[in-house]
Amino acid sequence: MTWTAPRIERTTADGDQLNVPSTAHERAMLEGWLRWHRETLLTKCAGLTAVQLAHTTAEPSGLTLLGLVRHLAEIERWWFRRSFAGEPIGDVFTAPGDGDEGLEGVDAAHAERDFAAYRAEVEACEAAVAGRGLDETFVSATRGRTVSLRWVFLVMIQEYARHNGHADLLRERTDGATGDYPPPG
Repeated sequence: MTWTAPRIERTTADGDQLNVPSTAHERAMLEGWLRWHRETLLTKCAGLTAVQLAHTTAEPSGLTLLGLVRHLAEIERWWFRRSFAGEPIGDVFTAPGDGDEGLEGVDAAHAERDFAAYRAEVEACEAAVAGRGLDETFVSATRGRTVSLRWVFLVMIQEYARHNGHADLLRERTDGATGDYPPPG
């Protein structure tokens, strides 16, 4: 049996498909927008086979949907767990050839495992910041300056927004599907 990326049921808030309450407090909005972008990435992958997810569709770029899933698992871990929470952990994908923050080393044979690693990383990141204040800070190893958890949420929303734009193009070139919501079926 061929593995395919599972269909995503979008989270809703107040009956709105965009799961971000428009009058909530700041933390709820930041978490809602990040959740929406995470779900958008998975929606772009939903229903595709492992081979389709690992296939490059916008040559000469080697970017793939599976590479984006792997990359965002790495970025989640870097900012929320390693940088903010100070957890002494390595990368998510550390095999030879997995360079460039998970974008490289994509193998269709490992798609199901890579998706599971992404989902586990998102859960671990949510747990790492649960109950922590947006004004809490740390010194960024990459920036060399003090940054807040608020900034991390914003940089993650930016990171997903950027890469979801790539995912839009990759998905459309794979099977013609477009839009922010799951394809029917």
